[in-house]
Amino acid sequence: MAGSDWTCSLSTMREWESTDYEPSLPVSEKSNPLTCDIDRASATSIVRMLQASDAQMFQEETGNTYKRLLSKQVIETLMEVAKRAELILEDPQDSLVVLSGCGTSGRIAFLTASSFNRALRELNKSPVYSYIIAGGDKALLSSQEAPEDDPRLGMLSLKKVCEGKRRVLFIGISCGLSAPFVAGQLDFCLQHPEVFTPVLVGVNPTHQARDEPIPGCTFTFYSVVQRMQELAKGQKAFLVNPAVGPEAISGSSRMKGGSVTKILLEVVLSAAHAATFTNTPVTYMGILQHVRAYEKTLDITYAQEEGISALLEAAGRSLRCGGRVCYLGWGSLGVTGLIDASECIPTFGADYNDVRGFISGGYRELNNSEGPLISLGPDFCIAHEDFLRLALPSLSDLDAVLLVYTHSDDVGDVVKLARRVREQTSNLHAVYHQVDGDTAAAVQQNDINKLCLSSLRITWPSPASRSLLHMQWELSTKLLLNAVSTGAHVLKGKIYQNHMIDVQVTNSKLYGRATRLLRKLSGCPEPQCEEALLKAIYRVDELTADITSSDMNTHTLAARSRTKVVPLALVCLLTGRSLQEAETHLERQPVVREAVEACLSPSTRRTVTAAHPRT
Repeated sequence: MAGSDWTCSLSTMREWESTDYEPSLPVSEKSNPLTCDIDRASATSIVRMLQASDAQMFQEETGNTYKRLLSKQVIETLMEVAKRAELILEDPQDSLVVLSGCGTSGRIAFLTASSFNRALRELNKSPVYSYIIAGGDKALLSSQEAPEDDPRLGMLSLKKVCEGKRRVLFIGISCGLSAPFVAGQLDFCLQHPEVFTPVLVGVNPTHQARDEPIPGCTFTFYSVVQRMQELAKGQKAFLVNPAVGPEAISGSSRMKGGSVTKILLEVVLSAAHAATFTNTPVTYMGILQHVRAYEKTLDITYAQEEGISALLEAAGRSLRCGGRVCYLGWGSLGVTGLIDASECIPTFGADYNDVRGFISGGYRELNNSEGPLISLGPDFCIAHEDFLRLALPSLSDLDAVLLVYTHSDDVGDVVKLARRVREQTSNLHAVYHQVDGDTAAAVQQNDINKLCLSSLRITWPSPASRSLLHMQWELSTKLLLNAVSTGAHVLKGKIYQNHMIDVQVTNSKLYGRATRLLRKLSGCPEPQCEEALLKAIYRVDELTADITSSDMNTHTLAARSRTKVVPLALVCLLTGRSLQEAETHLERQPVVREAVEACLSPSTRRTVTAAHPRT
């Protein structure tokens, strides 16, 4: 790995695979040993940590631990799913491929379905892909966590999309094998095997699927997985669940979870399209080579370490000073920017204005099934014209603006917008992709470079496949923007060690994560941690009978209007302070780790720090 100030050994990279490492947690919820001090790292060290974490996606299987992305079993399963998709492409009448998920998984489902429907239209074929996201299309652009807990809503949404279809390949995505919304859909598929072939995509081993009761249901996610495993023996259902290591920010499945989901879906559907339309059979080597192309994508992206670090530093400086970060994107890279921005709110407890995405063409380019959502409010205004109207007049040098595009986009349009932005702020940056030897936009690019504080050029070798190149551009942009927005919030003080300490507790998954996090960081028993969490949600120093007798849905509903719930609970647990005292302390010191440690006695501080020794 580049650089001498931060390195990691192979044993450190694989430490999470030990049965002794955080044994009570599924892989998707473990903390990554590579990033345990990311909250105190420099911008360059943050980028290197994120690179090392992302590289875990492509580690080889050791033979005695988890199956990995490059494992033989995973590649063979991808082949079989691709062949099922091929059958639908060859005979699309009354057939459908449905991609469904919650949060990031649903957004990746949307991006993938849109991309492959576009490819079909270019071939004068009818679209066969549909997407479902918990919470509907507004969840593409904002946090809609509560619907994840509703299995009946998941089932009804699938039933509606598939009405009248005789054959459906359903791909349900739940990175942690935990979302009740997806469990309800998979259960519905299992009840109607004459129509549905269910596929489950996730990043936890099957024995770590969530086994908690789902209100109103006779099944758990784990029991659904068990039924699918039985059917998988006869290839009537499929499970694609490679372990890719803990997230760089614990539990933040928008990162590796989203990236590997994108890789898996695109590998399967690309193979199916090639088999149907270019007579290229689905083969083991073909699937493997496609996966390896994404590994190369990671290498090409992180070769820009210096440029990514500079962008991260600029974005962090803006957030620390109360400024904004705005992504101005073109094409599907603009969609990638919209997705990254939308995920900052639930992940970091950010305001919707902290990181905003805008796309050339707005909803016309987004092409979501529900159409324009601008009636829902200004945070759903996503076109460049909306940026010019709503954001540009108040821009200052405190705000960082990032142009995201490729040289196959209208670079002249990029120049025009860059000039408008430059009239308001000098804090303008560009990230663009080009193919090696492509000089067509060189003059216009020089104009952009002169307007920007920094320009990050990512150059790609001449492609064997234009569609693969575009998918690589998308993944590269996702990795880069994830690094910038995550690193900026780290620099702002939104992370404790490598945990999302300021996460919004707005569904059962996040409630459970918050309780586990409080237990881990405080060392207190689980009942005491849950009690502290509820006090922070309801802002009371004593719990009433009404609160303790309420169900999970009531708690998560109350938490939607609260900020700093987990930090408050943690300070109270560690110090014994009242909520008001803890709140005042956090207002004075917004960097969560510093705020907590400032409250502690030296002996307690040593105990807490020992839970996460430096790498």
